[in-house]
Amino acid sequence: MSNVYYAPGDARATKVNDLFARIACRYDLINDLQSFGLHRSWKRRLVGLARVTPGAAALDLCCGTGDIAFALAQRGAQVTGLDFSAPMLEVAARRHLQAPVPNLKFQQGDAQQLPFADNSFDIVTVGYGLRNLASWQRGLEEMCRVARPGARLIVLDFGKPPNALWRAVYFTHLRLSVPLIGLLFCGDASAYAYILESLKHYPAQLAVAEKMRELKLADVRVINLLGGAMAINYGEKAG
Repeated sequence: MSNVYYAPGDARATKVNDLFARIACRYDLINDLQSFGLHRSWKRRLVGLARVTPGAAALDLCCGTGDIAFALAQRGAQVTGLDFSAPMLEVAARRHLQAPVPNLKFQQGDAQQLPFADNSFDIVTVGYGLRNLASWQRGLEEMCRVARPGARLIVLDFGKPPNALWRAVYFTHLRLSVPLIGLLFCGDASAYAYILESLKHYPAQLAVAEKMRELKLADVRVINLLGGAMAINYGEKAG
């Protein structure tokens, strides 16, 4: 049975927006629970790959409640966090009020139609967002468009483990344990059953790497985490 929050094509954005409006207030808590806190170390790995220099212009797409955007800003980047979900941005704004960072701003926008000029950013990141776009390919194309020559483009998302046994164990966790956590702490199992449904339709790390090569990015890398259950895709815009 298809998940209530998943729809292909033009209806995708509306469904995903409904999903994040539903879970925004509990998003950070459930991330900790479903990943056993490991998502924090994976995000630190992403930020390390960004090689932030003071004053670098950084764009964090699908920024959600702001974890990656805050981390980039704390390292000295001038950061814009962009997301299309108003409830998620409200959580990010509250966090920013509690712990202000002067070189960080959040704004609402569409990752598939970025409101920025070509060659605007030294760093472009997306954590757990590319998989949610109606066209992940379009999302990568936009990331590349707004990146300056030499910019680092980095994607962190759920992956598909190459080992069949581990993939079966991992998918069982996503099918059973994660929705149960969603039910207990958010009151909605379907909101977290969505992860597996969306992953079934997302070609994951190898296809993202291939698209990066198609876009003529240099130093394209796939960094598998937890046996490929998570993955970081890295590339640099050629000069």
